[in-house]
Amino acid sequence: MNLLQLIQGCEPRELAGSKDREVTGIEIDSRRVKAGNVFVAMRGTQADGHAFIGKAVAQGAAVIVCEQMPGETREDVTYLVYPDTQDVVGILATRFFGNPSERMHLIGVTGTNGKTTIATVLYNMFRQLGYKCGLCSTVCNYIDGEPVATEVTTPDPVTLNRLLGQMADEGCAYAFMEVSSHSVSQKRIGGLTFTGGIFTNLTRDHLDYHGTFENYRDAKKGFFDVLPGDAFALVNADDRNGMVMVQNCKARVRTYSLQSAADFKARIMEESFEGMDLEVDGREVSVQFVGRFNASNLLAAYGAAVMLGVEPQQALVLLSAQQPVNGRFEAIRSREGVTAIVDYAHTPDALVNVLTTIGEVLRGRGECWTVCGAGGNRDKGKRPLMAREAARQSDRVIITSDNPRFEEPDDIIRDMLEGLDARQRSRTLAITDRREAIRTAVALARKGDIILIAGKGHEDYQEVKGVKHHFDDREVARECLDAADNSQTVK
Repeated sequence: MNLLQLIQGCEPRELAGSKDREVTGIEIDSRRVKAGNVFVAMRGTQADGHAFIGKAVAQGAAVIVCEQMPGETREDVTYLVYPDTQDVVGILATRFFGNPSERMHLIGVTGTNGKTTIATVLYNMFRQLGYKCGLCSTVCNYIDGEPVATEVTTPDPVTLNRLLGQMADEGCAYAFMEVSSHSVSQKRIGGLTFTGGIFTNLTRDHLDYHGTFENYRDAKKGFFDVLPGDAFALVNADDRNGMVMVQNCKARVRTYSLQSAADFKARIMEESFEGMDLEVDGREVSVQFVGRFNASNLLAAYGAAVMLGVEPQQALVLLSAQQPVNGRFEAIRSREGVTAIVDYAHTPDALVNVLTTIGEVLRGRGECWTVCGAGGNRDKGKRPLMAREAARQSDRVIITSDNPRFEEPDDIIRDMLEGLDARQRSRTLAITDRREAIRTAVALARKGDIILIAGKGHEDYQEVKGVKHHFDDREVARECLDAADNSQTVK
């Protein structure tokens, strides 16, 4: 692509070198720069890309996009200076990869909890309708059935647009993506055109980055502020922040609710650990999901499908065929009648949702054990809250390590225990080793009991001191339950 075409309508504040040159790619990581590439120097939370301009040039960068002209420049390199490179990187990336969001319907899902389930359910529904589809989610990215590994909820602008470009090139008619608060505030979705946006809910999370709940809320709201007038905005009327999201929204606003009047309405008629019977807009449907939070997620997916042109009855038939997402209220049962539930719940509110569901289905016919921890180098304020909610709604709790990252696991556990009173502590064990914590819960549980293993869900690793070690809650739970079953058989 010619540089003149790439920066059309995006004139720099300062220029050195020729605008009339061909460029072969765009990167924000100097290590990936190849000959003829555009290197965009961005000021990140961990490093400043301006420090790597020299390295990018040495590796063949033909164009440097930056916020300050380097002290030394080369005649064979073009330098473009902008007030804030975050404002332009998304525009440049989406243009270089052929404006992928204008070649398909792009639906974004944002909120604290439920993003993965809603995006994945919609992806599966529309594939079953015969469309080629893309998915960008916390668990995995897909290009019409082909998996593409992911490490963050919403990738950086270059990676995201490259992925969306591949989806569009493969003929995808729809793409469903999770939109994180980080991606909005860091303008990773800049330049993209969304057909619709969905808001799930808002509770405390990521305050280590945003600082205050208000900043976190406003980051989510920023996604809806830029939706175009011909798009739709579907928001959860059961969340007090639902209508806040769309205060300045130009898109068509619709609501969904389990509790009050809304454009899309549902209620739970019956539920068990195998699934639920729902009434959705006056029609009955059986689904393989459990819990009010999942009823809300499925209602959002139904509402979005209808707004995208699917007939209501057909949307319900498709919903009935969907299965829970990996690590989202995933049940693993033993022959001896003990059930482990692995869930990604890693915020106080998500933990409340899952434990409330377990309590409603269990109805005192067994005990609830909760194994949980909290991530290191993240919002410390939610640690005691997590422990308190676990103790409040569980019969027994085991506090353990999650992803300690660069913190000491015992320090994190100590922070969590600070949230418990003496009575709650008497029902709580602290076992640092996560495998041993799960094994202990399985060993002490009896027939009919439920063990909630919360926090990591689909993750197949444990991050310690910057190294990711293989660890999958689902694998460990199966191993421990099988071992307990075999022990009972021997006896």
